[in-house]
Amino acid sequence: MHVPDGFINAPVSAVAGVVAAGAVAVSLRGARRELDEKTAPLAGLVAAFIFAVQMLNFPVAAGTSGHLLGGALAAILVGPYTGVLCIAVVLLMQGILFADGGLTALGVNITVMGVVTTVVAYALFRVLTKVLPPTRRSTTVASFVAALVSVPAAAVVFTLIYAVGGTTDVPVGKVLTAMVGVHVLIGIGEAVITALTVGAVIAVRPDLVHGARGLTAPLKLRVDGELVDAPAATPAPAPAAARSTRKVWAAGLAAAVVLAGFVSFYASASPDGLEKVAADKGIDEKVQEHGAADSPLADYGVKDISNARISGGLAGVIGVGVTVAVGSGVFWAVRKRRTPDEHRTAEAV
Repeated sequence: MHVPDGFINAPVSAVAGVVAAGAVAVSLRGARRELDEKTAPLAGLVAAFIFAVQMLNFPVAAGTSGHLLGGALAAILVGPYTGVLCIAVVLLMQGILFADGGLTALGVNITVMGVVTTVVAYALFRVLTKVLPPTRRSTTVASFVAALVSVPAAAVVFTLIYAVGGTTDVPVGKVLTAMVGVHVLIGIGEAVITALTVGAVIAVRPDLVHGARGLTAPLKLRVDGELVDAPAATPAPAPAAARSTRKVWAAGLAAAVVLAGFVSFYASASPDGLEKVAADKGIDEKVQEHGAADSPLADYGVKDISNARISGGLAGVIGVGVTVAVGSGVFWAVRKRRTPDEHRTAEAV
């Protein structure tokens, strides 16, 4: 789904850049209400984890692969505004350091992969959690469905952008059919990864999952034949170890390093959904060389290291480290700008 330079013309790419910049600006403001002392350090980790998992292309059809987009996962774990910022950080690191996703197409990629997936997934997730019982299982199911739908939704929006600013004359109907078809299959993989990750975090620390807040329904008592809310009990202070996010952060970072540094070597080498459709339909006729093609980490390998396993693994570990550092810096800066009113609003939620 990473759109390279040359697929979309300059005027439409510029408009998409304005849209993406506006979405990031709104998200920076909204994230101030979402980020607190627990979620701020974890948001950078979520970005790094998504970066790592995006390196794990999985086969979805003959000669085609897919990878996590991550919008649904980020929105459910740390909130929709922070989720958009997570994906934006990942795409920026991928474009600048790894020549993955065009630089002039960065606005298109943030709009399609970041904004659309996050908004669609979180909106559907919220609807489902209101309809389903407030349980951990229901939250995991809702995350599965939301992630599944978000991927073909992003494919539809890319097709609409192509219809307006595509640089080739391929019929839009053919592009839409091919894009949605393959990305429905990719969406299944997205849904499995998202549900497994959300379910795993909920099982260990549900208090760290933005979308899992308020899972427990209020206790009811029958008084004179009527059900009334039971008086809230005063919770005992949690031990420092339970409140700390250090163990979760360390475990998540270790998992990201292992995935990017070792497991990524076994990822599918087949082109992803967009690359396959572009090659089959001729969308890539005017693709341009990436502006960062000379980067020492281009194509997820370290320049001058001939061993593919070492080169790819080292590039993945570097990517995880840079992403978690940049992401954490951004989110800590956003949290520090939170006003007292936003602080009280976050505590009330």
